Amino acid sequence: MGKSRKSRRAQAALEAVVETVDGGLAQLIPDRDRARAWTLLIDGAPQSHVDLDDPAFLSFEYQRRLGHVIDLAAPPGKPLQAVHLGGGALTLARYVAATRPRSTQQVVERDAPLVQLVRRELPLAPGARIRVRSSDAREGLGKVPDGWADLVVADVFSGARTPAHLTSTEFLDEVRRTLRPGGLYAANLADGPPLAHLRGQIATAAARFTELALVADPAVLRGKRFGNAVLVASDHPLPIAELTRRAASDPHPGRVEHGSRLTDFTGGATPVTDAAAVASPAPPPSVFR
Repeated sequence: MGKSRKSRRAQAALEAVVETVDGGLAQLIPDRDRARAWTLLIDGAPQSHVDLDDPAFLSFEYQRRLGHVIDLAAPPGKPLQAVHLGGGALTLARYVAATRPRSTQQVVERDAPLVQLVRRELPLAPGARIRVRSSDAREGLGKVPDGWADLVVADVFSGARTPAHLTSTEFLDEVRRTLRPGGLYAANLADGPPLAHLRGQIATAAARFTELALVADPAVLRGKRFGNAVLVASDHPLPIAELTRRAASDPHPGRVEHGSRLTDFTGGATPVTDAAAVASPAPPPSVFR
């Protein structure tokens, strides 16, 4: 019997870990095809996938796209100073630590019981410079020094919706404050037809950054289904050609929009301020079936 079959058999014997956390019912489900890999669900909604043997493996489509942004944020292997708003199973922080050793990272995750569960069941690799702060994302971002971060990643969902106070120009002012010149901001956004939230978020980012790109499944961009889109923003030119190549070569190919096409996509949407901000739309139940 080959090793891979033994690994699958051993993994099949593992049981899910189920605990109640602040965000709802958390489940860590073993991956039947990877010996030490797990999927985190909150109230039945998939949140993260982690392979403890291969933290550079990104299973979720949107996380692979954020992985491309991380890969292109600096020359290969160069350490980054990164802020992650939203922790989940710490998948992307693990990815940075694995692909860019000696990186220094701050993770802001409001759900302290979730953090405890993840750190107990899915321990971080020894030597990983990852500090996890249990607080609101915007509050935690406010404690990051000016110009400290090479990269800020926002992947915050509460009840499968991005909280309203993380969708505004005032929030992006805080993001900009923490970024060094040339730093990157990347956000995981979720929306479905008629894409009003997504268009508004692009307009909001355009009010605070000079360079933007959006990576998503073409069907999502056409308003055919609910899904994730990764927004990338900076004050310096973005690596559009390489990002486009990587997104197109994914198992589920993504499309990159930028420049005038991205401006046209917003359809006249206006920037969102704190006074008018609302949470992102809830996904339809069929998304998680």
